Amino acid sequence: MNMQASVGRTTRQRTAVMALLSEVEEFRSAQELHELLRHRGESVGLTTVYRTLQALADAEEIDVMRPPGGEHLYRRCSSGHHHHLVCRVCGRTVEVAGPTVESWANKIAAEHGFADVSHTLEIFGTCAECAAAA
Repeated sequence: MNMQASVGRTTRQRTAVMALLSEVEEFRSAQELHELLRHRGESVGLTTVYRTLQALADAEEIDVMRPPGGEHLYRRCSSGHHHHLVCRVCGRTVEVAGPTVESWANKIAAEHGFADVSHTLEIFGTCAECAAAA
């Protein structure tokens, strides 16, 4: 994926946001990403972080998760359609394929006359490490 091509004019601040996304493994909020950048000594405004994340999400180059009752979370993921298992305690995220979900979604859409459908699916639970610690 060429993240720079899809976000418009490349600036030092946008480059810093994109580099950070390439390094973090779990979903993070815009505020968390902004704080990580500040700890690195980057002078990137929160508005720039939000704009960059929105541009990358619009270009489908990062995944956006909307947990119940929470703010949007962002993560650079592998290419291709996939779903996520997310630990409610530590935030650990595992990418999973869902061929059964894909078949079901297409079948339901077709039954109701819908075309060009898309969907997202996140499964929230407690990972084995956090369950063992509890």
